[in-house]
Amino acid sequence: MSYILLILIGYIVFTIDKKQKNFPAPTVLLVLGLILSFIPFFSSLGVIKYMIYHIFLPPLLFSSAYRLPAKGLKENASIISFFATVGLMLTVGLLGVSIYVISGLFVPLSFIGALIIASILTPTDPVSVTTILKKSTGDEKIADVVEGESLINDGTSIVIFTVLAGMLTEGKSFDLFSFFGEFLFVSLGGASLGILFGWLVNKLVHFTHNREYQVMLSIVLAFGVFNLAEMFHVSGVLATVFAGIMLSLEFGKSSKEDELRDKLNGFWNIIELTILALIFLLIGIQSAQYLLFDAWGFALIIFLLSLIIRFLIIFGTTQLFPRWRKKINWRESILLTWSGLKGTMSVYLILSLQSIGTGKVDLIVSLGFAAVLTSLIVQSLGVYPLSQKLIKK
Repeated sequence: MSYILLILIGYIVFTIDKKQKNFPAPTVLLVLGLILSFIPFFSSLGVIKYMIYHIFLPPLLFSSAYRLPAKGLKENASIISFFATVGLMLTVGLLGVSIYVISGLFVPLSFIGALIIASILTPTDPVSVTTILKKSTGDEKIADVVEGESLINDGTSIVIFTVLAGMLTEGKSFDLFSFFGEFLFVSLGGASLGILFGWLVNKLVHFTHNREYQVMLSIVLAFGVFNLAEMFHVSGVLATVFAGIMLSLEFGKSSKEDELRDKLNGFWNIIELTILALIFLLIGIQSAQYLLFDAWGFALIIFLLSLIIRFLIIFGTTQLFPRWRKKINWRESILLTWSGLKGTMSVYLILSLQSIGTGKVDLIVSLGFAAVLTSLIVQSLGVYPLSQKLIKK
């Protein structure tokens, strides 16, 4: 009954959201979740890492991936790929070093602990701002880059986090070659499976003209390729993302598939909104217990550092290449930086660390939750006014 009430709350919030230009529904859901944590009926609820990873993530990733505009994806492929791989690694390194240096002024952290916090804060989740970006700027390029980057960097961040968490909890030594070997195997393996099965489903979908059956096949694809990839110990996240991208590229070839796209949207939009309502409310309820700690000042500085370093990497790298320089100026770099909210994947990584159950991770978990919640609230509220200020229609 409690989960049904959460979905009802989500319905009310999303209904209000339709009436507003800059009303970030997920942020409101998050704050409501924090409030609900004080009510005994809801306080026992929570979100576990299995629920996020195996139940919530596949449909969220797939629905976002297949809706990516094929044209925007092709035009911005190089930028998206760079930000989601090399850019993410640079962010983890620079942010981790910065956190480690500053931690001595607040609560001392190990270097590995600082890198783990940085890896938690690198995956982006722009679900609450992409629609606002498109409406406020009149230019879909920024939204396409932000959304495309977030889909791919989810898989990248998991690999980096897993290696670093192993070093912290199991005393593993860092081996650069083995790290990159594992990274390439997990990432390329997941992407390859997604491309293969996305291509197969694109062919199979035409064996029936019944749109409901074709939607059923998309469910099999979204969850099937995710679990198959995990079974082979490669990235289920990237497998699902690239399967959805293959479907997006198929839609981009012809307008004949508009009816199928409409059917898919009719189903997956409902699933996405239901999951978003549940997950943001549950994140608010779950995180409340970790927010009563003495290092909030440090957490806010970590949040500010994550923004500064993200901007330096986005602006710095785009200015190095003439083609990118023409596409993204300093104003758009600021907006890309601000639109990189932390969200579902960051919470999954925090819960993965928290499930270890050792005292050495308690501070990292609290700092992670505080920085993620600050990002969700502050950045989502600022996207509309910032885009209006920086980008002229």
